Amino acid sequence: MEKPNVLWITTHDINPDLGCYAGVWPGAEFSITPNLDRLAREGARFDQAFAAAPVCAPARSAIMTGCYPTSIGTMHMRTRAVPPPEVRLLPEYFRQAGYYCTNNWYTDFQVDVPNTVFDDCSPTAHWRNRPEPGTPFFAAFQGMTTHESQIHLNEEAFAKATPNVQDDQRHSPTEVPLPPYYPDTEVFRSALSRYFDLITEMDHWVGGILDQLEEDGLTNNTIVVFWSDHGRGMPRAKRWATEAGLREPLIVRWPEKIAPGTVITDVVQTLDLGPTMLKACGLPVPGHMQGVPFLSANGQIVHGTNEYAFGGRDRMDEAEDTSRTVRDAKFRYIRHFHPDRAALPHTSYPDQLATWAELRNLAKQEASQIGRGEPRSLFTDLQRTLVASTKPEEELYDISADPHETCDLASNPNYRSTVARMRRVLKDWQDRYGDLGLINEDTLIDMWRPGGVRRETAAPVVTDTPHGFEATCETPGASIGWTTVAPGATGRTLGMLERLGGSPEDDGRDWQLYTGPVESAGRSLWFKAWRLGFEPSPEVSFGKPPQLVATNERSSS
Repeated sequence: MEKPNVLWITTHDINPDLGCYAGVWPGAEFSITPNLDRLAREGARFDQAFAAAPVCAPARSAIMTGCYPTSIGTMHMRTRAVPPPEVRLLPEYFRQAGYYCTNNWYTDFQVDVPNTVFDDCSPTAHWRNRPEPGTPFFAAFQGMTTHESQIHLNEEAFAKATPNVQDDQRHSPTEVPLPPYYPDTEVFRSALSRYFDLITEMDHWVGGILDQLEEDGLTNNTIVVFWSDHGRGMPRAKRWATEAGLREPLIVRWPEKIAPGTVITDVVQTLDLGPTMLKACGLPVPGHMQGVPFLSANGQIVHGTNEYAFGGRDRMDEAEDTSRTVRDAKFRYIRHFHPDRAALPHTSYPDQLATWAELRNLAKQEASQIGRGEPRSLFTDLQRTLVASTKPEEELYDISADPHETCDLASNPNYRSTVARMRRVLKDWQDRYGDLGLINEDTLIDMWRPGGVRRETAAPVVTDTPHGFEATCETPGASIGWTTVAPGATGRTLGMLERLGGSPEDDGRDWQLYTGPVESAGRSLWFKAWRLGFEPSPEVSFGKPPQLVATNERSSS
């Protein structure tokens, strides 16, 4: 039976602000997204999908490992975690099963990505580059169009960033659906209108990828998944453990398997995507994965996989804080472990963005009003919570009735039993999976790297057998790669974002994932091992005799 292909099309920093979510997510009707709307009509739209974290790298680590960031140490923004040895990145499982695996091009998974994970991780990575037309593929396209940084470009740069948004598609700042927790100012209206323009541009990009799939005759045997890493790139969304910080668009199309126009209202988590793709493709789901498949191998939707979705906010660059949240089909409960800390803490990067600056400026003006003995008038009480110096210890919202989380029910006696239930569920989740975010980070880093030194992966032990060269590695959790390309090849220099995000080093060599004996066929072979969070091993080379080769220098990241 032919294996299905997997195509992931991903974007940054958006809520379900797509036309197909009109009536499901407030403001979605304002979007112009014909390609994604068509994708939803042809497949399944998930109405209650949630990220594990409200910021890029922790959220993406959950998706690529199938594990909660708090359980594997990837919860802080940013870090270089050392996950437990059983944890690997999803594409490696597909590569082991014979898939051609590509990533174009962003990673940001909170670890340095081993060269064993992808066949190609670069700005030119594409399923079209696979060695044989019939080779199944796992291809991810990681779009940056909607990243929060793009909202704040100057006029000329923004025009260049949105070349496919026609004049009649531009969103008017005066008509944009402003959530009630934002002040009604030109800055916020402009930012939100640009956010919707960027979504239109992103939709055009999605359409181009889908057209290529159709041109290649691959539509019918490809599972297409569209997702965003976390919520809207604006205050009280990105970096906040709120509905707007964690609610995601999720669309899955699998022709002749998933009925067109399917709507799923079950609670699902984006960390379910890894085990779901493995299950759908008939591959085993590793027992350590904490996500739950919502598709079967024959494409049937598996209902009721999650009663709850869990998430959290931890250190955001230099802003240290800890919040945890749990969401069922109706309520969101939030627990702040540092209620004495500000809701809008000083954080160098977002503090430079116009929306954050606007909030601080209005707060300063209100302080001046008080200083003059005047009542404050620039914020509503709800908006003022964004700049408050403290937070409540607990929050509860009825999302079905209050999607913007305007009315905190945590202290309402009518919801005492709901608060108690959600509090208990959250504690049980932390106890079950562990919560490394509650450990002092200096202590955690010393546990990972005693004395500040990264441990090195042991060199592979390679044995010449009648079946070929067999390789093992004594480092638990290590993956072994092999190549016929000698050291000294010239690779591509990684860009700043690639280095920051931990993209695999490009040494100009074609590293294959070791899955069994390798026949030399008269060629020289080189073997090397990688373990997430460790230095890669020295290389072992074969000809005759075998020897260690000191070629484990790493590019700075």
